[in-house]
Amino acid sequence: MKPNQKNRLLLPLLSLAGSTPNLNPSSLMATRTDSESGPENRTTNTITTTSNPAQAAAPPIYHLSFNQNHTCFSVGLQNGFRVFDAEPFKPSFSRESDTHGGIGLVAMLYRSNLFCLVGGGPNPIYPMNKVMVWDDHAFQCIGELSFRSEVKNVKIRRDMIVVVLNQKIYVYNFLDLKLLLQIETDLNPNGLCEISQNSSPMVLVSLGLKEGQIRVEDFGSKKSKFVMAHDSRVVCMSLTQDGRLLATASTKGTLIRVFNTLDGTRLQEVRRGADRAGIHSLAFSSDAQFLAVSSDKGTVHIFSVKVDSGSLASLTNDRSHVASDTIHSILSSFSLFKGQRTDCHWSLLDNAPLGVLPKYFSSEWSVAQFRLPEGLRYFVVFGNQKNTIVIIGMDGSFYRCEFDPVAGGEMTQLEYHNFLNVENF
Repeated sequence: MKPNQKNRLLLPLLSLAGSTPNLNPSSLMATRTDSESGPENRTTNTITTTSNPAQAAAPPIYHLSFNQNHTCFSVGLQNGFRVFDAEPFKPSFSRESDTHGGIGLVAMLYRSNLFCLVGGGPNPIYPMNKVMVWDDHAFQCIGELSFRSEVKNVKIRRDMIVVVLNQKIYVYNFLDLKLLLQIETDLNPNGLCEISQNSSPMVLVSLGLKEGQIRVEDFGSKKSKFVMAHDSRVVCMSLTQDGRLLATASTKGTLIRVFNTLDGTRLQEVRRGADRAGIHSLAFSSDAQFLAVSSDKGTVHIFSVKVDSGSLASLTNDRSHVASDTIHSILSSFSLFKGQRTDCHWSLLDNAPLGVLPKYFSSEWSVAQFRLPEGLRYFVVFGNQKNTIVIIGMDGSFYRCEFDPVAGGEMTQLEYHNFLNVENF
């Protein structure tokens, strides 16, 4: 099955930093088409916490995600989408309409004018089986990718667009939307897929062909590697910006594992807790020294990543020598891309014999924690300021916290906002 595609020449990328033109949001609705598929319920109820002021009823959120270097995050709503700056927190711009038309997925390309949009909610603005390439400078869709089933996720970088379906992944050249690769996967209702951002050629990680398996696709060596990451289904994963390290979690949610993507070896295993939990997000720090985890238990954990960076550096150099001429030629086609690459940027009972004690007692535990309301979806990334994290929630909450990597313990809350507050815009 080959997806249909319509494309035009992509316009030059422009920075969205600072003010944006005051455009008529009704234009966003001009390209609306009705979806034949049923709506996907991605909403959650809003909450009021005792530590923050009570908030008025807010519109449902269909999507939340950060951009590649975590400087912005986007929110898909029932009538469009909004973009916020993360550090410092402030509204950036809004693309909404008076009439409802839901956005279920927003994929930003750093702080440029290009987005990939997918309709969502009970009344989607676009069919949920289409990816629309939105140019916010021209204020119109300039490309379209159509599929026979619902789009579960979209990942983008400066040279490629990756579209994730329930059992297949398509990789496209960003310049002309030419199909480069198709990948078969196990059932993937969460649209799991990660791609490297600071490495060329690209590293792509997806589900494998059976439960608990992951697939690593190296676009430099043009080889695929399959790794059994867990005994149960993989539900969350995260890749470092350079594609060296991969973190995974399964449906059990008790253990997080870190792998070397080049040879598939497991480098580390950390324990979130003893009880089952739904893992919502994993994120590496820019220097790959820490790993953040959020779950439905309401606690964000920070783990120390204990990996020999020297040996990994040599492995990364081996990979970088296998560069793709095709990708480099694509990158050179975008003049604005040049010079714009951004680098986002204890174990218990150590001396006890592992064969005598249960594995639980020798586990590596988190060095820092932050408590949130249970049962809600929160997404965590590391901030651009040292030893900070940023948390966004499906209830409209925004937290910025600081952790002590030496003393550990409870994190300090530095900032809180409700980004659904209409007065922000």
